[in-house]
Amino acid sequence: MSDAYLYAAARTPFGRFNGALAGVRPDDLAATALAGLLGKAPGLDRAAIGDVVWGNANGAGEDNRNVGRMAALLAGLPVCVPATTVNRLCGSSLDAAIMASRTLESGDADIVVAGGVESMTRAPWVLPKPDRAFPARDVTAVSTTLGWRLVNPAMPGEWTVSLGEGNELLQERFSISRERQDEFAARSHRLAAAAWDDGFYDDLVLPTEGLARDESIRPGTDPAKLAGLGPAFRPDGTITAGNASPLSDGASAVLLGTGAAAGRIGLRPVARVAGRGVHAVEPQMFGFAPVEAAGKALRRAGIGWGDVGAVELNEAFAVQSLACVDAWGVDPEIVNTRGGAIALGHPLGASGGRLLGTLAEVLRERRERWGVAAVCIGVGQALAVVLENVTDEVGQA
Repeated sequence: MSDAYLYAAARTPFGRFNGALAGVRPDDLAATALAGLLGKAPGLDRAAIGDVVWGNANGAGEDNRNVGRMAALLAGLPVCVPATTVNRLCGSSLDAAIMASRTLESGDADIVVAGGVESMTRAPWVLPKPDRAFPARDVTAVSTTLGWRLVNPAMPGEWTVSLGEGNELLQERFSISRERQDEFAARSHRLAAAAWDDGFYDDLVLPTEGLARDESIRPGTDPAKLAGLGPAFRPDGTITAGNASPLSDGASAVLLGTGAAAGRIGLRPVARVAGRGVHAVEPQMFGFAPVEAAGKALRRAGIGWGDVGAVELNEAFAVQSLACVDAWGVDPEIVNTRGGAIALGHPLGASGGRLLGTLAEVLRERRERWGVAAVCIGVGQALAVVLENVTDEVGQA
């Protein structure tokens, strides 16, 4: 079997809900990320791309009808390049990259593009389809922006609580204080702002629709300011709009290939996909699922937490991020060193691609060999990927 390598990554800035990217269709956002990524490999014959695997959590509006294929066509790829769209909610683009890596390892293709998109602003309201024309009853329009909708009544009630309530339950289970959550959130904003100021994201992010930086970062955020925000899900709860990720719009993409494809791609690989893990728990405990997903990925890579020099964990909520970091027993200072989703944003289908691109760059920057990208997923799942830095800078002083 061939190894799968990451050659390049790109993404749009992540826009706020009803913000700078609100007027951009998700298929256009996806095409922007895809075209920008391939712009980093100008010598690559686009017809040599074996597949495009694209993540998307909604698919109820302009992102319907296989948004991965729509993005490939809109980005100008040859019509012979196939594409598919996958949905594992918040893990969709990480799942896409995992599928792409398996395709490469199995020999079914030598070059695959993976990524994902979400416009939470443009997610439509939907109505259940009536069983007959002109029913003599009211129907309710349901927002598809986030969370459960049109829930099957056969589902146990404890499984279908809101994402926020599920994390309040997690807070009770692990006694993670409001103060710790607010400190974690403030750190996310501080590190994200510093990363932009340092130029870390300059080569990873494509200015889009006049937006050059991630729109949700608040550089002046501190725990004292966050402490003044009211609970969002329970009157006496600990989760607020300040210590949870915001609704966001954006797209991300990664270029993956075998080692033998380097000449055709025209780039040197930067990281090897060394391990993958998927895990499931009770739906309401989804925030804790990355713990074992990462453990599985590490075991498959043949390493342990002591070998890991960088972690990119999607910050859906501060409480679930802290629960995972505590359970892993890693140094918190190696986690999300360039900010996380609380500051950068969390456009569901795009976040996994952001994690991989950021992790590869952090490994190169810190000259670390091994890193973990992990994401929790609604309805009780998680994914994780181990990357191995294969640049010449590993271990250099």
